[in-house]
Amino acid sequence: MKGTVLYGPSDIRFEDLETPKIIEPTDAVLRLAATCVCGSDLWPYRGLQPIGGPTPMGHEYCGFVEEVGSAVKSVKPGQFVVGSFATSDNTCAHCQYGYQSSCIHREFMFRAQAPFLRVPQADGTLVPTAGGSPSDDLVPSLLACSDVLGTGWFAADAANVMPGGTVVVVGDGAVGLLGVLSAKQMGAERIIAMSRHDTRQKLAREFGATDIVAERGDEAVARIKDMTKGIGADSVLECVGTQESMMQAIGATRPGGYVGYVGVPHGVEFKGEELFYRHVHLHGGPAPVRRFLPKLIDLVLNGTINPGKVFDLTLPLDQVAEGYRAMDERRAIKTLLRP
Repeated sequence: MKGTVLYGPSDIRFEDLETPKIIEPTDAVLRLAATCVCGSDLWPYRGLQPIGGPTPMGHEYCGFVEEVGSAVKSVKPGQFVVGSFATSDNTCAHCQYGYQSSCIHREFMFRAQAPFLRVPQADGTLVPTAGGSPSDDLVPSLLACSDVLGTGWFAADAANVMPGGTVVVVGDGAVGLLGVLSAKQMGAERIIAMSRHDTRQKLAREFGATDIVAERGDEAVARIKDMTKGIGADSVLECVGTQESMMQAIGATRPGGYVGYVGVPHGVEFKGEELFYRHVHLHGGPAPVRRFLPKLIDLVLNGTINPGKVFDLTLPLDQVAEGYRAMDERRAIKTLLRP
């Protein structure tokens, strides 16, 4: 088969790769209905995260089970499934506490920007859709559950979003926008999205944002304090991963409030004494998407949410390089790829 390989900064190629096969009895092989480019893929694409050589790319996926290993019991060939970017057995102590992305058997997925994908720990990683195969128009939203929606949902969960609360979302990429959607579903009364881009502001409002703040850094913090009568937000979702975005998130949070941080950190450092006097809860990390998948899939299938709206560019898989360019140049929020 052909798949996506990153050779270096801005050098994405669609080239021959070995077709996946069952290796362990706990594996499944999927025929993908859709995959996509993640914002985190842009870090190595831009040369800001080193790679050790040509690297197959992609970790978001949904599709049909082609084959399963002899130990797999919960999914079978022909079923449509959604899986997390982190594999899990869903039985170890960490999984039972709801942190499947820290499973003792965890593997971070890659090679998903291809027509076929091997998924280790299939029983604990994949969730089949109820009622058989979904209609094609639901595929983008089901794909979103695999990472970007699950990560936005975890940001809201980690930030302790409560009914009636005030929420700030730092970051207007796909994760931040779906953090807005997640906060709305959790009952937040006021959702302040930080964005400077008209198309993203519009989508944020569609997903439930009540206010838009275009300022950044200290100016953004001052604006949030002004909007909250000097108090700050109950919950702040940090969905970028830079020093500025993290400090902005902490600064916008009221004493006793919560920051849920899911942006992959790059160069983020804390000063212990400064953090000590903030009285802010910090909770984050790689999202335990598997914990939320059954609920998120149900919300999509019953028409409650439409997270697939974050995909504003759809391309054939063999045009993946253009998908990366469009996101890098901010011509697209998120690129969906069809094998």
